[in-house]
Amino acid sequence: MAAAALKLTAQQWDELDAVRFSTTDKVVFRNATIILMSHVAVGRTKASIAHDLGCSVGTVDFVRGRYRREGITGLHAKKPTGRPSRATADYRTALHAALTTSPLALGYGFSVWSVARLNAHLKKTTGISFSEDQLSRLLHAEGYSYQRPKHTMKGKRDEAAYIKAAAALERLKKKPCGPTPVSS
Repeated sequence: MAAAALKLTAQQWDELDAVRFSTTDKVVFRNATIILMSHVAVGRTKASIAHDLGCSVGTVDFVRGRYRREGITGLHAKKPTGRPSRATADYRTALHAALTTSPLALGYGFSVWSVARLNAHLKKTTGISFSEDQLSRLLHAEGYSYQRPKHTMKGKRDEAAYIKAAAALERLKKKPCGPTPVSS
């Protein structure tokens, strides 16, 4: 069955051609080509257009219908709707507040956030919990980066005793060890 040809004006043709050659999105390019082929292809079937472009007949129908209803904007793919994120605006606010506050100031016994610790804190304060992978993706989406913390004793040791022990160690290193055995 031949597709009902789309009648395009010269201005519509030029707009479609401009969109087709200025886009880097392969879906927009394909959709504009479907419309142009539908105009030129008098007597051509939807199946032949679909075959030439490597898509289904349903795609040809869908694109043509959207172009009739929405014009050029109908050529662009729309983000599919889905379930809203559990990371609400309040959760994101709590996330930013936690990351800009030292865990020590919040009463924790550590000074660096890990993803697991941050997740536990946010669950306690907001009631919302994510897997560590999902929280990592959320941190990245919010512009934060994280690394594994380096665990050192800096700040936890007695600095005066450390300096005294280091000096004693240096004195021991400089002393001779006694006679060197002679090999025969």
